[in-house]
Amino acid sequence: MPLPGGIKHVSELQVEGHRVFVRVDFNVPLDKATRKITDDSRITATLPTIRHLIERGARIVLGSHLGRPDGQVKPELSLEPVAARLAELLSIDVVLADEPVGDGARKVVSDLRDGQVAMLENLRFHPGEEANDESFSRSLASYCDIYVNDAFGTAHRAHASTAGMVKFVSEKGAGFVMAKEIEFLSRLLGEVDRPYVAVLGGAKVSDKIEVLDALLERVNAILIGGAMANTFLEAQGKSVGKSKVEKDRLPNARNFLRKAVEKQIKVHLPTDVVVAMSLDDEAGAKVVQIDAIPPGAMALDIGPASIENFRKVLAAARTVFWNGPMGVFEKPKFAAGTVAVARTLAENKLALTVVGGGDSAAAIVQAGLADKVSHVSTGGGASLEFVQGLDLPGIAALRP
Repeated sequence: MPLPGGIKHVSELQVEGHRVFVRVDFNVPLDKATRKITDDSRITATLPTIRHLIERGARIVLGSHLGRPDGQVKPELSLEPVAARLAELLSIDVVLADEPVGDGARKVVSDLRDGQVAMLENLRFHPGEEANDESFSRSLASYCDIYVNDAFGTAHRAHASTAGMVKFVSEKGAGFVMAKEIEFLSRLLGEVDRPYVAVLGGAKVSDKIEVLDALLERVNAILIGGAMANTFLEAQGKSVGKSKVEKDRLPNARNFLRKAVEKQIKVHLPTDVVVAMSLDDEAGAKVVQIDAIPPGAMALDIGPASIENFRKVLAAARTVFWNGPMGVFEKPKFAAGTVAVARTLAENKLALTVVGGGDSAAAIVQAGLADKVSHVSTGGGASLEFVQGLDLPGIAALRP
């Protein structure tokens, strides 16, 4: 299927013998003490793109950020362990430049031969990356003849390596990861099979209020769980004990609920919850009705009646977008709601089921069900902005 907006797939580009800059998302978690990678899924995700380029005889220059060095060189955020892991996975040498741009980086790139791979040091070691600085963008562009973006997780950022450098490169396209993201997420924006149901969870209403408002224009029902549900429940006049509530977002929550009624979009909030006195009080976990939360307790998951209601709505859906857990799923006693949503999506074989990155992606992987849904996004913030219908800078830059 051709990509929208005339964006080229990496397989359509003539890369043989050319220097190809690939923006990858190798922002992987590292163990602080050992600097060992604790989850290499972001690296393995881009292997199809890198292997394709190696087989075609391209000279590959990889660029990524790692952590938040804020434009300073921080040795603990070097891409060294990432280059070593990639070399292991590919069974070839991967040369790491000791800087993102400069004489050292230029030499590493000029020494490349067909089918070889080099990696620039952490792009965010240079202040020009996040500032989308033109001279930094031009320097990066000078290292390549062709630009490929395979870092969907950073596509909502207008940085030098995701947007700025692209206009100085004549040929450009999307890698396998990026192309799959564009293909599946675009299907949520056009004509969809209905009912279309959105499931939103996680901690903060402030992170999701724009996407909630945008989804009111598109969906038939919205299910809200996680700590963000507390703000909506309090907005309805419920007492939620010591549960996390964003007081400054209560007007937004009331406004959203009013608009949903006007548009006749059903918003499902929890009717019962699992409470405890603290996050570590798994032994004291118990189910209570929404209007019976003890004053000192906090809601940490949706309860069994809410799970049953959510399951019914999701089982009947034909298009589902899910972003955010239903509770503190890292703790077994507060994971039932999140696991139930994951299972229901996996069992619904008739629906297009898209999981929007971040914690919900982690949860569906943890439940062993990632291969049972239509698509698990690699970008939390990027997927949320995409389904709002916003134009992501990293994708806009790939259009002719």
